[in-house]
Amino acid sequence: MISRIDLRGDALPEGGALRDLLPRAEFDVEAALEKVRPICEDVHHRGTAALIEYAQKFDGVTLEQVRVPAAALKTALDELDPAVRAALEESIRRARIVHREQRRTEHTTQVVPGGTVTEKWVPVERVGLYAPGGRSVYPSSVVMNVVPAQEAGVESIALASPPQKEFGGLPHPTILAACALLGVDEVYAAGGAQAVAMFAYGTSGPDGCPPANMVTGPGNIWVAAAKRYFTGKIGIDTEAGPTEIAVLADSTADPVHVAADLISQAEHDPLAAAVLVTDSAELADAVEKELEPQVAATKHVEDRIKPALAGKQSAIVLVDSLEDGLKVVDAYGAEHLEIQTADAAAWAARVRNAGAIFVGPWAPVSLGDYCAGSNHVLPTGGCACHSSGLSVQSFLRGIHIVDYTRDALAEVTHHVVTLAEAEDLPAHGAALKARFGWKVPTQ
Repeated sequence: MISRIDLRGDALPEGGALRDLLPRAEFDVEAALEKVRPICEDVHHRGTAALIEYAQKFDGVTLEQVRVPAAALKTALDELDPAVRAALEESIRRARIVHREQRRTEHTTQVVPGGTVTEKWVPVERVGLYAPGGRSVYPSSVVMNVVPAQEAGVESIALASPPQKEFGGLPHPTILAACALLGVDEVYAAGGAQAVAMFAYGTSGPDGCPPANMVTGPGNIWVAAAKRYFTGKIGIDTEAGPTEIAVLADSTADPVHVAADLISQAEHDPLAAAVLVTDSAELADAVEKELEPQVAATKHVEDRIKPALAGKQSAIVLVDSLEDGLKVVDAYGAEHLEIQTADAAAWAARVRNAGAIFVGPWAPVSLGDYCAGSNHVLPTGGCACHSSGLSVQSFLRGIHIVDYTRDALAEVTHHVVTLAEAEDLPAHGAALKARFGWKVPTQ
């Protein structure tokens, strides 16, 4: 059901050579880019008409308008299962606790007497948030996108989610209910690359969507390709690829827990990655044995879980020691990394590359997906070595405010002029000389 990679016996290679030995899903964004390009430009030129046409083509629904009526949002919330509502409210509450603490404050540094640099943090004016709606419904992604944007102080928030034939061309009602709970009333029935294009270019008319400064949220390869297409025109969070879990475990780990956690990620998508890294062959055997009955007892077996576990992106990786295991998980840079070892907190503290780290047997990835308070929009495909998950910081821009008096400028002018001339940019130095009668002040 799941393959093995045996890295025992020899010294582990370094850097890219080690990464090349590890499992990873094939996810060719560049190839998809050529397919989404005409879709994005069609939305650019035809706006809402193109969105309606693509809803028919890709989602099998006939829309009269793309923006979701306010009444539909209210109805979705009124009809929401009370237990689901309570769970969403708790998820929102915990997410707000964590994300509110992330908000940076203005800070002024006195560099010299009379010379200060202030860094202020300003939210982007408008964001477009994407909530997937393909194989599963993700109201949790609504929470994870909206809460940090709101806590950052973003004034204008719009959300798009694919139209669903089952619900008369509206996004899934649980998505709509989550929007209503969060106070987001600008919602569009649009999916895939066309939704990203709608946010990037904007559309006109009474049903139109003003352009956004930034687009965030997970999605399929077409969403990722559209984000790449618009990089530079709008801000993006990340080009999210297939979801991943890596588990670093030793002989103290419970194979029932490890198997359950691998399966929980595999049920997302046939390209989802489930990787166990362990120095215990006994644990590897026990986990492999445990997978069979747990997979048989759940849903989405043939279309998602079995292909995901059997795919080249999933494996049990055997190493000689936890030190080697740490090297492996750092090279892999998992979206979600569980540490199920003795002294798990100490090992977690040494990890450098992961989207989020889950410490010990009582902090499974599923907790982070919904109610830990952390964010589940995280870097995939090894991007955790250079990128972070979605946070309040994602929606803020740091702006430096430079304030110098005449004396403070005079004190440093000779250094500025020297550096400007060293770079063969004499006009830079002249901009200071002009303030002092074209002479460099005497020190």
